[in-house]
Amino acid sequence: MVQNIRNIAIIAHVDHGKTTLVDALLKQSRTFRDNQAEMSQSLIMDSMDQEHERGITITAKQTSIFYDGYKINIIDTPGHADFSGEVERTLNMADGVLLIVDAQEGPMPQTKFVLSKALSLKLKPVVIINKIDKPAARISEVESEIADLFLELATDESQLNYPIYYAVARDGKAGKTTDLDDDLHVIFDAIIHDIPAPKVDQDASKGAQLLVAALAADNYLGKYAIGKIFRGKLKKGETVSVLHTDTENSATPQATRTKIDKIFTYKGLGREEVEEATAGDIVAISGIAQANIGDTIATGDTPEALPTIELEPPTLSIYIGPNTSPLKGQEGEFTTSRQIAERLTRELETNIALKIAPDGLGYKVSGRGELHLSVLIETMRREGYELETGRPEVVYKEINGQKCEPVEELTIEVEPEFVGAVSQELGVRKATLKSQELTTTGATRFVYDITTAALIGLRNSLLTATKGTAIMSSLPSGYRPVEGKYKPERNGALIAFESGTSTAYALDAAQARGILFIPPGVPVYQGMIVGLSNKKEDLDINICKEKQLTNMRTHASDGAIQLTPYTEYSLEQCIDFLLDDELLEVTPKSLRLRKRQLDPVKRKREARA
Repeated sequence: MVQNIRNIAIIAHVDHGKTTLVDALLKQSRTFRDNQAEMSQSLIMDSMDQEHERGITITAKQTSIFYDGYKINIIDTPGHADFSGEVERTLNMADGVLLIVDAQEGPMPQTKFVLSKALSLKLKPVVIINKIDKPAARISEVESEIADLFLELATDESQLNYPIYYAVARDGKAGKTTDLDDDLHVIFDAIIHDIPAPKVDQDASKGAQLLVAALAADNYLGKYAIGKIFRGKLKKGETVSVLHTDTENSATPQATRTKIDKIFTYKGLGREEVEEATAGDIVAISGIAQANIGDTIATGDTPEALPTIELEPPTLSIYIGPNTSPLKGQEGEFTTSRQIAERLTRELETNIALKIAPDGLGYKVSGRGELHLSVLIETMRREGYELETGRPEVVYKEINGQKCEPVEELTIEVEPEFVGAVSQELGVRKATLKSQELTTTGATRFVYDITTAALIGLRNSLLTATKGTAIMSSLPSGYRPVEGKYKPERNGALIAFESGTSTAYALDAAQARGILFIPPGVPVYQGMIVGLSNKKEDLDINICKEKQLTNMRTHASDGAIQLTPYTEYSLEQCIDFLLDDELLEVTPKSLRLRKRQLDPVKRKREARA
């Protein structure tokens, strides 16, 4: 029965405890047997390697639990604004949200972002103040901040009446007051009594309707279309229409007839096959190979399409193409432009916030931010792809005949001794200070307005300037007319003058010129960037030079060479390092920075032109 179904999404800022709470709900609902491995695991829903390594949720996940005769479908959503496409598509399946807020940090930029999405879809909110056991927890102030946030974002008065619960999700405890119970039964009760049953159309005579909000695939049954049934029933083996709505070209959906192979509902982390599914439930359907996210699967003689999923436009683009360096094809399994195109096209099926367009030998890939794009590149790298990328560029938008660029609200928390360094860096990037305050932990919290273009590379600069202690997050806040292209400032590069293998002897001489990115004994090629110069200008150096052997022996010449440890950049740091005339070579084994023009003579000639 639809009255016994609850569809909820867990939303929060990064690291406020979404996935940890889902872990506890899964375990306390007896979804797993006592001897199952999941009972001793944490972050059960984060299945990607990168999610465990980065400590963030990247893709939304569905699961379901049974409690007191109710089926509760849970959607665990990302908290980072770069993955807002995941939030936008999956919130359409929910009827209410659990908003998790850290008892010390309070509402943060992504809290505001995900809550605004939920309230705009008229979803019923339940607030959970988590981590109340923190020594610096400030529960009453956080409650006031949450109230202010709801006043700012609510779309109607009823949304201002929301229940608040308290929890320590890590310990699996929650309560209606700060005096917590030993389990999460108050959260289960809140889901059942505070979240409404699914709003569905009971008139099955018009035919069934399901909005596709996610896709999955396996080697056995192929593609699955995942979504909530908004009307009627869907049956195994039934003939359905897949209604494709192209929002850019036409409001009239195009219909494709096909047949349902199998229907699955969710149970715990798995799926179980059913003969039919009713309105209000979230299901996965196989056999609908033509379905894409945003399509409607409908039955009846005159099938009707549901409103398609509205998405925010991309803000950053990056060039991704086949590797063109002298070392191309040596470390990757998939190296051609055709193979990269097929992989990017496959990504578009599930990563709907991406846009792809041809660009020379490669493709211009547009997304929501640096993290969104770098996760894609890292995923392709781990799958065996060899490619090259350029510097991220802003995606401009024309508004009322004016060229406009995206602007973001940036929040930074730093210790007092680094306030000057942060102010100086943001001043160079022409950011506008909106507010500055001391937090209860003694840190200083800045809020800036900054263009997306000036935000590129800021994270690495701040982490260096603050010895890795800065905490920053940003939130899209609209567009404004372009006032002039932001030009990043950086010292010049140390560039390999000839191809060969790096030697300790040559690196020993080169390390006085700047910071080195490579150790001895690695292959290099002419035009490859091997370090960061101490000066503003690029410098070509020979790092393959070997010591001349003679029959003369002196105490000075026989001294052991001692090299300063080289600096190894991550993928994000390499992307941030790039200037317009540089590329990043990405292979499963290596990250190599290089100049677009490898020949030093031609490069200098192009720079003068």
